[in-house]
Amino acid sequence: METSEEPVEDPVEVRVRRLHRRDLNRTWEFLKLVFRDVNRETVEYQRPRSKKRFLDIYEEDEAEQLLFESENEVVGYAECTFEIGTGSDNWLNPRYFEKRSMRPMFVDELAVHPRMQGRGVGGFMIDQLQHLARLRGCTHLVLEVAENNRDALTFYKHRGFQKMDAAIFMAQKIDSAPDLLPPRKLKGRGAADSDALSDDAGLLEDGDSVSLDVALPGKPFKSSLPKKKKPKKRAAKKRSSERPKKAPASH
Repeated sequence: METSEEPVEDPVEVRVRRLHRRDLNRTWEFLKLVFRDVNRETVEYQRPRSKKRFLDIYEEDEAEQLLFESENEVVGYAECTFEIGTGSDNWLNPRYFEKRSMRPMFVDELAVHPRMQGRGVGGFMIDQLQHLARLRGCTHLVLEVAENNRDALTFYKHRGFQKMDAAIFMAQKIDSAPDLLPPRKLKGRGAADSDALSDDAGLLEDGDSVSLDVALPGKPFKSSLPKKKKPKKRAAKKRSSERPKKAPASH
C-alpha cells in the first residue's frame, strides 16, 4: 500500500532589513493577505486598521518597521515601539508596567506569510525583536493577540509568552422588543367609512361648501369656511307715547 508523503521543501534563507518607502505598497498588500481571515472572525480589526494609518506610522518615525524577505518576496513583517503612544488608538496603561518594574517593548505587528508558517520564520522574527529589546534595555516583549487566533496563541505560548492581566471582550444578550411595530391590518373601505362621512357632512347646512385656502408668504390666511349665520333682528315695537302726528287741517 502506497502512502502519500508531503513534498520536501528546500531550505530558504530569510533576510531582515528596515522598511523603506518603496516597500510601503507591497507590504500593505502583504498585511491584508495575512490578516484577511483573522479579521473576519474578530471583534476588533487587527492592526493596522487602514492603509492611511499604516502610512502615517512610517512618517511618524516612532516605530521600528522590519521587513523579512526570501528571494525578494516578503515573508514577514514586524513593527515595534519602545514607548506607550498617546494617539487615539492607544490601549495601554503605563502604570501597569511601572508598578511591576517592567520596561516593555511593544510588538504592534507580527505577520508571517501563510505559505511560510511552520518553517521557522516566526521564530526568527521573535529572535530579532528580542535582540532589539536587549539593545534598548527592555525587559519584556508585549503584544496583543485575538483569543480565537489559536495558531498564534499556540506559537506565542511555545515561545514563553504568558497572558497578562488584560481585559477581554464579553457580551450579554438582551431580550427586548423591536423598536418598530409589526405590520397592522387596517379596515377595508366600507359602510363604516360612509357613515363617518355622512356624520361629518351633517355639520354643514344645505347649500354650504367648504374649501381650504393656503396662506401665502406675506399674505394673511383667509378661510373660506362657512360663517355662522346670525339670527335676524326683529323690528322694535313703537312706543305708545310716540303717536303719529296729525296732518294739519285744511282751510
